[in-house]
Amino acid sequence: MREGENISRDKLIDKALYNHRVIMPLFIPHSLDYYKDSLSIFEMSLKSVNKTASSSIAISVVSNGSSDDVNKELLKFYEKGLINELIIEKEQIGKLNCILKVLRTSEERFFTITDADVLFLNDWEDEVMMIFEAFPKASAVSPIPVFRTQNHYTSNIIFDYFFSKKIKFSKVKNPDALTKFAKSIGWEWLDEKWKDVIMTIDASNNNTKAVIGCNHCTVTYKREIFKSIPNHNSKYKLGGDSEGVYLDQPSMFYDGYRLATYNNYAYHLGNKIENWMIDVFNNLKETDKKEFTFSAPILKKSKLKHILKNVIFKKILSQKRIRKWYYLRKGLSKIKANDFV
Repeated sequence: MREGENISRDKLIDKALYNHRVIMPLFIPHSLDYYKDSLSIFEMSLKSVNKTASSSIAISVVSNGSSDDVNKELLKFYEKGLINELIIEKEQIGKLNCILKVLRTSEERFFTITDADVLFLNDWEDEVMMIFEAFPKASAVSPIPVFRTQNHYTSNIIFDYFFSKKIKFSKVKNPDALTKFAKSIGWEWLDEKWKDVIMTIDASNNNTKAVIGCNHCTVTYKREIFKSIPNHNSKYKLGGDSEGVYLDQPSMFYDGYRLATYNNYAYHLGNKIENWMIDVFNNLKETDKKEFTFSAPILKKSKLKHILKNVIFKKILSQKRIRKWYYLRKGLSKIKANDFV
């Protein structure tokens, strides 16, 4: 038996209230050993992105088979308004599939896909959006510049600027941040040869510099590139070819540039809390929210450009002697050339 009328019947869905959505997949099966500090690190990450974002962002958290105790804490964060959308999967469905659950139903112009152990710093969103504004073909921008990203899904950038002086090897802006990133992925140190120079590109306005290439741990994307992702889900819980297929390659189909900010505006923390992380977190300042005024061009898919730049030209550039010659022309010393090819 039904009485009355459903108030949602024939009502249109309101358009997206946000221009930017942050997606955070989370897997914490227990609070022991490797995962001892994971919930505390996630809380720092969640609160840092809320506190430092420049615009009114939406945050989606997908619990990927986390423990009941963790899910109870997530509900508390949701009730406090720190999370806009909370999806709880009882079984582990895989990191990429958690991301896809949100991507396929959201309509924001920008998506930041981030690991749950990233500490966002003040100005990160402003700096990322500055890159999108300065480089109209930017499709993916990270606030964490990482060493040796110039060889990964970047052949279209080098093709476009092959003879331009705007591409060059520049002095690393924040060597200490590169070392912290290396430690966060399990390296005890980072050799000096990886943290003194990095490949950069200058915008046509000459006021903005970006690092060529970007990592996976936290990246902001233009929405349209995800129209080219596979219709099926990833078969991997973590790793495999999933990040390449679902997050890296789509930019190539749209002739999009994968870039990073020149300075460092976030830290990948890893699974263990250190005192410096707490100090950085405690010194974050609350950011007044605003809406971005620039209009980011919508990228168009081009099969011809993809084949020319990312297949034919990439094959040519992948030859070490050619790449070494090119890097020498872009300011890399002969001593370092072998390390970067």
